[in-house]
This record gives sequence, structure tokens and C-alpha cells, in this order.
Amino acid sequence: MKLSIDNLHPGILTILGVPSDENSSFLRGAALAPEKIRQALHSPSSNLGTENGMDLGEELRLRDLGDLAFEHGCPELEQIEPQVRPILQQGARIIALGGDHAITFPLVQAHQKVYPTLNILHLDAHPDLYDEFEGSRTSHACPFARIMEQGLAKRLVQVGIRTLNDHLRQQAVRFGVEIVEMRAWQPDMHLEFSEPVYLSLDLDVLDPAFAPGVSHHEPGGLSTREVIRLLQNLRAQVIGADIVEYNPLRDLNGVTAMAAAKLLKEIAALMFRS
Repeated sequence: MKLSIDNLHPGILTILGVPSDENSSFLRGAALAPEKIRQALHSPSSNLGTENGMDLGEELRLRDLGDLAFEHGCPELEQIEPQVRPILQQGARIIALGGDHAITFPLVQAHQKVYPTLNILHLDAHPDLYDEFEGSRTSHACPFARIMEQGLAKRLVQVGIRTLNDHLRQQAVRFGVEIVEMRAWQPDMHLEFSEPVYLSLDLDVLDPAFAPGVSHHEPGGLSTREVIRLLQNLRAQVIGADIVEYNPLRDLNGVTAMAAAKLLKEIAALMFRS
């Protein structure tokens, strides 16, 4: 089904599901995430209020566009950028709900065409900088290598990383990536960007105690409150975002879905502020 993108204009913030996990390693399931995050977002157990006092339920500038549809027989990654670009060209902004982290590459391709001086803030346990992973250059372990190879970001800052090996360290040096490893994390860290920022939030940046519903559990991560505080302290114009790698098949009592919905609300508040 074709997306309905009529009457979009600057100031509109859209939610867009990107249910793709064909580039996942280890486990599939992230394609099921957008529906589950929406259910958590609208759960009667909570509300649509954000911590800065916005009520997203009353916010006329927020619009849910539903999910991208993919045609069989064509790689899903190749179908994302052509569907996303028209939304951005109308001046609207996007919070994309993945899906695995491979979707960030075509999403950034679309954003860079509109914001040529793009910076990226990437929150994750993994740097996703592999040149190739298990024989694939489009794996969800590789999107930031593809992004930096194509010069799609002037600056890439990664926070929460705790899985670096020699190859990934070499890749980080090669591309000039600024990495805040988890071992160097400081509470109340302030990040500042002078140019438009795309925010990519992999839910496994959270410690598995806060987000069990991910495919790659990596202990020693951030708490939900620490991620929220980082977002609230962020000094940047955030022009696009994605929330990726939620796997409902691994979740416990919807805990991770609720964490994703909470972070979605706080990212929306941040983007309305930008």
C-alpha cells in the first residue's frame, strides 16, 4: 500500500514504521517491532505526555504515516530511500521505527540529500562499522561503514559502545569516528553539535536489565534514565531519528516496548524543540 503523504509541510513530525530485518544476523524478529512500539505508545497504562510538559496526544503537528510496504523480489534496503525522500522534501521530519540497524543507511541517504552538512549521533552497544559481516556489506553490523564511505555524515559520534575489536577500532580511526565507550561514560554528559543531527538509537545501548527485547544482549549498558538525560541535555538541531533493533520475540512482558515508546516520546519532544 502506498504511503499517504499528502498535506505534509515544515513543522510536521511523522512516525514511520520500517519493518525490515532481512539484514539481521543471529536472530530475526525486528520487523515485528513497529506495531508493538505503537501499541505500547498508546497503551492505557500510560499517557502521551513528555517530561518537558508536551502532550503528544494533543499535538496536531505529529502524524503517524504507518509502515513502509516492501515489494517481494527486490532488496528492502533499496526500497527505503525512494519512499522516505518525498516526505523530507516536503519539509516534514521523521522518527523511523525499525527494523534492524541496516535501515539507517538508506534513511541517512535520504536525509543527507536534504541536509548536506549532516552529523550523526549514534547510541548503541555496537559501532556497526564492519566492512563486511558474515559475507554481507549490507548487514546490520555495517551501516555506519557504508554511511562514512559515501561521505553522508560530516561527523559521527557514537555513545555507549562496549564491543570494539581490532577491526572496528581500525574502522573508527579510518573514518574519524568519535566514540564514547561505555567504560568512559560520565553521568550528565553534554553533547553539542553545530550542524543538523540525525539520531540513531539502537535499543541495545540500554543494559539488558532495561531492554531484554533485543537480539544481541550486551551487559553493562546505559539505564533508560541515562539515555533520557542524554537526550534532554543534547544541544543540537535534531532533524531525523530512528529507533531500531527491538525484537518483540525476545521481550519480557512488553518491558522493552514500553522503553521504546518512552524514548520515542522524548525524541519527539526533542525534535519539536529543535
